[in-house]
Amino acid sequence: MTTITKHLLLGLFFALPFTGIAQKTVLQKEQLLQDIKILSADSLEGRLSGTPGNKLAQEYIQKRFKQIGLQSYGDSYKQHFKLESKRVVVEQASNLVGYILGKKEGFIVVTAHYDHVGVREGEVYNGADDNASGVGGLLAAASYFKKHKPKHTILFVALDGEELGLQGANAFLENTPVPKERILLNVNMDMLSLNNKGELYASGTYHYPFLRPYLEQVAPRPQAKLVLGHDLPEQGHDDWTGQSDHYQFHKRQIPFVYFGVEDHPHYHKPTDEYQNINASFYPDAASLVIDFVQLADQNLEHSRQKKQ
Repeated sequence: MTTITKHLLLGLFFALPFTGIAQKTVLQKEQLLQDIKILSADSLEGRLSGTPGNKLAQEYIQKRFKQIGLQSYGDSYKQHFKLESKRVVVEQASNLVGYILGKKEGFIVVTAHYDHVGVREGEVYNGADDNASGVGGLLAAASYFKKHKPKHTILFVALDGEELGLQGANAFLENTPVPKERILLNVNMDMLSLNNKGELYASGTYHYPFLRPYLEQVAPRPQAKLVLGHDLPEQGHDDWTGQSDHYQFHKRQIPFVYFGVEDHPHYHKPTDEYQNINASFYPDAASLVIDFVQLADQNLEHSRQKKQ
């Protein structure tokens, strides 16, 4: 997409009559907190790819997919792939893919990685914020859209191997169950639960400015508000474009929005535990993501038509 085209799209979207700003979302707070608590328990031993704890996480997420009523492609939610890194080789790593069928052409892919860094020097790195919180948000979004049918088919993908080089996202896109060219948007959640300023960042509009009006239509919640940013090339490490699974979509020119909090003292530390999340901020942060997905789902066909 040329720069001129991007500016034209941006102007168009400011003029569009947006459908329904999603402030009525009802999120099951108790279930959300239960999901993050279970996924960040000591018994899962930090969910490193290829470990028994990682497989326990898979089993729990699949159980929740089934409870919610997500459909699978084939007879299983699992998408196997070989994962290779300096630290570990996993012959059968697993992404978990479920979906809710819509009537419109095109697909929205909602992602969150469930793996973490495992056990180091005898200490369990439970990864409550990174990224049990994103998986909890994904499950909450799936539950919401199961009850409120989307216009577009939405894929909910719990990814393995993020901590080892975004390998699960790459594997998913190398073997997608739907045509890549019909994926309209990736919504990636990675670290949603720990911010004491009430700020959830939405990153990606520098690259895809036609998405900005959607995000600006998402009203703040009592304990959380969206802040746009962390996507400028000149920001160096503070540019989050390449720092989570959405980058694999971006590399393939698939628009993305990445939702996450800024780094905090518990990031990649053994103290990233359930008791340290912000239990008042997290449900509202997850609700903001659902609000955005709902708004994008209602209006995204406009961007598809203009890009064709």
